[in-house]
Amino acid sequence: MRIHSKLLLVVFSLTCPAILVAQTESPVRPKLMLDEFFNAVNFPALEISPDGNSIVIETERADWDQQIFRKELWLYRSNANDGSLIQLTQSGHDSDPKWSPDGRWIAFLSDRKPAARKSDDSDSDDSKDEPPSQLYLISPNGGEAFAITQGNEEVHAFSWSADSRTIYFATRQPWSKTQKDDYKKEWKDVVQYRTAERGDTIFALDLSEALDRHAAAPAKIDANNADANKDDSSEQPDLTPGARPIAVAPLRVDKLFFSPNGQKLALLSNAINQREEKYDDVEIYVVDLAVVGHGAAAALPVEPRRITHNQAVETHPRWAPDSRHIFFTIDVGDPLGPYRDLQPHLYWVDTETGNTEQWSKDFIGSVEHYSVADNSVLTSARLGTEVHMYLVGKPSESLRQLRGWPGTYEDIATDEHSSRIAFIYSSLNKPQEIYLAESADKLDEARPITSFNRFLAEKDLPQGKPYRWKADDGTSVEGMLIYPPGKFEARHLPMFTFIHGGPADADGNHFEADWYQWAALAATNGWLVFEPNYRGSTGYGDKFLEEIVPVIVSRPGKDILEGVDALVNDGIADPDHLAVGGYSYGGYMTNWLITQTTRWKAAVTGAGAVEHVGNWGNDDTTYDDAYFLGGRPWEAPQRYHDEAAIFQIEKVRTPTHMVAGADDIRVAVLEDYLLEHALFSLGVPNALLIFPGEGHSLDKNPWHGKIKVREELKWLEKYGGVPAN
Repeated sequence: MRIHSKLLLVVFSLTCPAILVAQTESPVRPKLMLDEFFNAVNFPALEISPDGNSIVIETERADWDQQIFRKELWLYRSNANDGSLIQLTQSGHDSDPKWSPDGRWIAFLSDRKPAARKSDDSDSDDSKDEPPSQLYLISPNGGEAFAITQGNEEVHAFSWSADSRTIYFATRQPWSKTQKDDYKKEWKDVVQYRTAERGDTIFALDLSEALDRHAAAPAKIDANNADANKDDSSEQPDLTPGARPIAVAPLRVDKLFFSPNGQKLALLSNAINQREEKYDDVEIYVVDLAVVGHGAAAALPVEPRRITHNQAVETHPRWAPDSRHIFFTIDVGDPLGPYRDLQPHLYWVDTETGNTEQWSKDFIGSVEHYSVADNSVLTSARLGTEVHMYLVGKPSESLRQLRGWPGTYEDIATDEHSSRIAFIYSSLNKPQEIYLAESADKLDEARPITSFNRFLAEKDLPQGKPYRWKADDGTSVEGMLIYPPGKFEARHLPMFTFIHGGPADADGNHFEADWYQWAALAATNGWLVFEPNYRGSTGYGDKFLEEIVPVIVSRPGKDILEGVDALVNDGIADPDHLAVGGYSYGGYMTNWLITQTTRWKAAVTGAGAVEHVGNWGNDDTTYDDAYFLGGRPWEAPQRYHDEAAIFQIEKVRTPTHMVAGADDIRVAVLEDYLLEHALFSLGVPNALLIFPGEGHSLDKNPWHGKIKVREELKWLEKYGGVPAN
């Protein structure tokens, strides 16, 4: 869209930080309702401009009419009057914004449908196909966004060069029409599982040439993208004009990122099919651009040089200022030794020697997010139920906690040319917004620069606090208690034990509003919500996390049941009104816990396994399944039996509500069918909802998540014995 006063959908005045106002005497706040809860806005990405004066923000919200999650870009500009926020894009399909280093452009990915020429067969199946993601540019000073890449293959990673003159992007290796036709002729509709996969090609695109082509024929690339399925060329792959292949990778390229000195392009790989079955599919590679060459002297595409060789899944890589080291965190695994699941820590790898080093080894918690600025690293890191901001300058130094607010800091954005820091912040009664601080030592003076979720902040939100108890082996375990509005620290309350997934995750002092984390709604509907950070959770040390091995459900199950006992004995929870639920690993635990006691009046479970052999075969993260259970199914058959709910399912008396994504490959929907069939055969009240087109995360259609929580609340009310407020 053009940035013009008539076309601006929203311009916020941000001079009044209303969501930071302390609770004082005020009119009674209205109750939080289901419809409002699911209108919350999330922030998948934010990037601060090189001069520190602007921030590009990606928002995600439900579009109930189109049945999609809209992703759009916004631009915040600071000025003498504090700042303003304007909408940059409106397609609903725009994501992953990145500033050019000179601040002149914002590049982003979009699978928007181009303004294509109408054809007579506009109602044909081809016209309804979703277009692949392409790379777009928009000026922060105004004007329409325009595509600079085209073709049938999606662009799934890109990076600016250090001098802003070139954009590098990755797609699957393109095929010509002849190659596609030959393949279809031989294989028809047969799926060649694994064997038909092909890796990626990394291209370089000169920005000035792309801009010249757009100026000469601004609609040409969009028209080509609209007609991409027709693929008139027979022998040549459908490529972006001027794009030069510089490297080929046998795997998928998930991330591209440029060294500060402009000499190296790094990438993070992933499995081609994005199934996380081998930790060595996810590694860091480097392309030396001096080897690639430029212009007429360009060599054939090279193969990137592998930098990491470990048993871990690297995430969030970025170059250090020295252009020699690359920072990263981990999702699962241990980059310094044999495979074991650790909390997320901060590491860097020397791209010349391959040596990997952990930063701040003495920090017992988990590093959640980080950013690099002024030769220091700014992190948000979890200790127990709080996620604070820390600063560190060297690998051997301890993290230094910065002065800030209680709650949760996320997604930090900095730039080497500015002291300003943008971040997402929330706490139990402050829904997520983006804040801007002038420097690291002024975090507690940060001001909100968005107010998308103000409508939630104005509701009567629940309050909460941490709760600690002793496990049977003497270990201290912690969780969160979230009280119904107006009943903070009340006693003898009906209690819903709400179990987080992961298991490497934790609940704490934050606000989240979605289908996965709906504690605020449960509390609003009369439940004391107990969120246990059982053995296996992050924020309590690697030893605490590893004690889940090889007792994947029985050990954390004891922790949770002992927490429930403590709350009942302390007179906080009503023993006659106890319910339990969770999704993903929270579903695993729920399925196990309903076999361990008949005290639960109701259970709501989703995407959780009830046995481990079939789940090992269908799950795309089999390496961590085998780790948690002490081996693969034939190596630890007794453990696979003993830790499976299905072999104790005859004990279940709890009415159980189940949900699953039809296309889930993390926890196959077959597990939910198996649980449903078992409960049905036992005569236990149950219900199963299957969401078509959804994977493990219900991120396709917002109605699915809303219906999920709506029905789960009804189930808790019906069988848990707590009337709706």
